[in-house]
Amino acid sequence: MKNTLIIARILTWFNMIFWTGLLGLMLLSALALQLYPALAGVFLLCSIPLNNYAALQLHKAIRYPNVKLSHHTPTGIRFVGLVALFFGIYTVINAYVFLTDPKTPLQIIKQGMPEMKKLPDAQLIGVLHLLGVGSLVVGLAVIVNVVLNTRLLRWYYRIRSDKS
Repeated sequence: MKNTLIIARILTWFNMIFWTGLLGLMLLSALALQLYPALAGVFLLCSIPLNNYAALQLHKAIRYPNVKLSHHTPTGIRFVGLVALFFGIYTVINAYVFLTDPKTPLQIIKQGMPEMKKLPDAQLIGVLHLLGVGSLVVGLAVIVNVVLNTRLLRWYYRIRSDKS
């Protein structure tokens, strides 16, 4: 379980830093461009850093047995983790589409942004492949992190009940 805790801690910090920075940029962009409906997407994606914060509290309670786990933390790991898991799966599915069939998103991008029609298709497909690989890595990091932290929470409660 010690290796699981180390992997979960690394993934939690990676996801916390990456998603907090990305969501901060998305929030500032939505406010600057006055895209208020985009704020709903930012709000929903905040489930990932919230789950990571709850996971950090769990890791602290596991490392230091005298620290009590708040009664909100299991909810943050289970329920908010379920929402984060949904977005992780969604990100992996998008990555799969970008990697297997880049021509479909390419057509959508060219319809939405006329200035992209000037660029060669090979260059845009290369960018979509890079985006697909990055999305795959980030999505898998979220999925694995949620699953590991859920297992750690179950392990934490089992150890606590054995000591009682």
